[in-house]
Amino acid sequence: MTEQEQKKKELRQKAMKLPLEPGVYLMHNKAGEIIYIGKAKALKNRVSQYFGSEKNHDNKVRRMVANVDWFEYIVTDSEFEALVLESSLIKQNQPKYNILLKDDKGYCYIRISGGPWPRITDVKKIENDGAKYLGPYLSFWSIKETIDAARKIFKLPSCNRKFPQDFGKGRPCLNYFIKQCCAPCRGRVSEEEYREAFEEALDFIKGGSTSSVKALTEKMEAAAENLEFELAARLRDRINAINRMKDRQKVVASKVEEQDVFALAQGETYTAFEVFRFTGNKLSDRESFLTEGCQPDPEARSEFLRQYYSLRDRIPPLLVLDGPVEDQELLERWLSEKRGKASRILIPQRGDQYQLVEMCRSNAGESLSRQMGNSGKEASALDELRRLLGLEKSPAYIESYDISNLAGGENVAGMVVFENGRPLKSAYRKFKIKTVTGQDDYGSMREVVRRRFEEYRLHVEEGDQEGFGRLPDLILLDGGKGHVAAVKPLLEEIGVEVPLFGMVKDDKHRTRAIALSGGEIAINSSRRAFTLLSTIQDEVHRFAIGFHRQQRKKTAVSSTLLSIEGIGEVRAKALLRQFRTISAIAGADLKELENAPGMNRPAALRVYEHFHGGSGEDMSSEEGRNLAE
Repeated sequence: MTEQEQKKKELRQKAMKLPLEPGVYLMHNKAGEIIYIGKAKALKNRVSQYFGSEKNHDNKVRRMVANVDWFEYIVTDSEFEALVLESSLIKQNQPKYNILLKDDKGYCYIRISGGPWPRITDVKKIENDGAKYLGPYLSFWSIKETIDAARKIFKLPSCNRKFPQDFGKGRPCLNYFIKQCCAPCRGRVSEEEYREAFEEALDFIKGGSTSSVKALTEKMEAAAENLEFELAARLRDRINAINRMKDRQKVVASKVEEQDVFALAQGETYTAFEVFRFTGNKLSDRESFLTEGCQPDPEARSEFLRQYYSLRDRIPPLLVLDGPVEDQELLERWLSEKRGKASRILIPQRGDQYQLVEMCRSNAGESLSRQMGNSGKEASALDELRRLLGLEKSPAYIESYDISNLAGGENVAGMVVFENGRPLKSAYRKFKIKTVTGQDDYGSMREVVRRRFEEYRLHVEEGDQEGFGRLPDLILLDGGKGHVAAVKPLLEEIGVEVPLFGMVKDDKHRTRAIALSGGEIAINSSRRAFTLLSTIQDEVHRFAIGFHRQQRKKTAVSSTLLSIEGIGEVRAKALLRQFRTISAIAGADLKELENAPGMNRPAALRVYEHFHGGSGEDMSSEEGRNLAE
C-alpha cells in the first residue's frame, strides 16, 4: 500500500467517526492551508464519500483529495446555519478547490479624448491625461455595449490609427465596407463632419436613444426645410440605425422588472456560468465566469449562487435558473434574509423565461468554447447532450458504431469518432466481421465492441493513449434498445465503464430518439443535441455502408479474375495491385499482363483470352492494344 493510499485509509476511518449532524468541514493540506470548505446535512456521510471510491469524482475532486492531510469540522444546529457559516468561511479563506469568483465589480468610466479627432473608449480608472471622463458606472458590460452601439450608429472608428497622422497610409478596415465606420483614414472625411458625428454619439451616450432620436429628428426636419437634402438623408440613416438597435435590445427584455438569470455549460474539465441581470425590465448587466472542475449540475449551481451573492449587494426578488439546484429552500431563505425581502428561485419549462434561460445557456456555451477551442454551437450541443443523457461530464470524445451487410453477406462494421463535436477522421476504423455468419446485427455489434476494447487493453499495456488506447466518454450504437441490451452486458463483463446508448431512426431513416436498454429518450425538444446526434448517425451509416460497398466490389472483382483458369487468389490480388481496376486489366496487352508480378506467359494468355476471346498467341503488343480498343 502506497503512502497516499495509507493516508486516504486513515482519513476515511476518521471520517466514519464523525457525527450524523449538520455542519461545516474544512480540508487542510500538509502546510496547514485550508484547501476546501463544504457543508453537510450529515457530516459522517458527506466527508466519508471523499475518501471512498473515486468512481464518481471528477479530476478536480481527485486532486483535492490527494492533497488532503487532515480535516476539521464544526457542528451546527441546522443545515441552514451550516450554509451561512460555509459561505462566510469561504469568503474569508478563499480555498483553492472551492468555486472562487473574483469580485471585479469596481467602477468604470467613459473616456473622451481631446484633440480635433476625439475618440470614445471604456476604461477602469481615471488618468491625469487631459481627457474628459463620464462616470462612474457600475456595469462595465453595459458601458461597453453602449459605446459599441454609438460607434456603429454614428460610424466612428474603433481602430488604433491616429489622425491626421495616418491619413492615406493604408486601406480602410472591414468596418468601412460593412458601413460601420466613416473611415477618416481615407482622408476624405472633413474635421467638421467628424466632429458633428462625434457630438451626436456623445449625446446618444449621455441622453439615451429616445432623446437622441428626438434631437436628430428636429435636425433632420430643419435640414429638409433648408433644402440640405444630403444632411437630412445622413440624419435619417442615423435615426434608423438607433431604432434598429432598440429593436434588437427588445429581444432580451424581461416582463419582470428586476431579476437575475443563470445558466451553466460544462465541458470535459471546465464549467462556464453566465449571468443576465435585469433592472427596469431591461438587460442591465451580463457576467461570465469560467471555473475548473465539473460537479453535478445541482451542486455546481448551489455553490456558484452562494459565492456570487456573497460578493453582490443587490439581490433581486426573482432568480431564474436553467435547472435544479441543490438546497433550493435553504438558498431561498438565505437570499431572502440577505435581501430583507422575499427572494424566490424559478426553473422555467416553457414561455418567455425559458427563452431567456436558453439565451443565457447559449452564451455560457460560447464562453466554454473559447476555453475548449471549438465553436459555441458545438460546446452548447455537447452540454445539451450531457444533460439529456444524464452524463457526469460533457462527452468530448464520442465513438459510434454501425453494422452493414446484404442478407448477411459481406458483413462489416464502421466506427466513427467525434472529438469536441467534430468528426475526427484519423480515428475512424473499419471492421470485417469474423465470428458471425448470416444476418445477426446484435452478434456482429458484440464482436466489434469486444475487439475494440481488446485493442484498448493492449494499447494501455504499451502505454499508448492514442487511437484505441483512448477510452471514449460516450458510445453510440446505430440501433435501438435491442442493440444496447446486447452490448451492455459485454462492457460489464470486460470491466469497461463507458456510457452506452443507441440511436433510433424513424421510417424515413432520420434520428428519432435515444435508446436505453429499457426504453427511449425523446430528443426532438433538444435542438442542438438532436442536430449533433443526427450528424453522428448519418456519418457512421455513411462510413459503414461505404466500406460494405467497397468490400462487395472487391468480391465481385476477385470473382471475375478467379473464374479464369490458372488465376488463383494470389495472382488475382497481384493483378489488381498492378492495374488497379478490371477495366485496366481488360485493356492491357499480352506483354503487359505477362510482365505483371506473379504472372507467366500461359497465365497471361488465359487472362487475355478471357477478356478478348480467340487466341492471343503470336499477337504483338500493338495488335493487342488495337483489339482491346
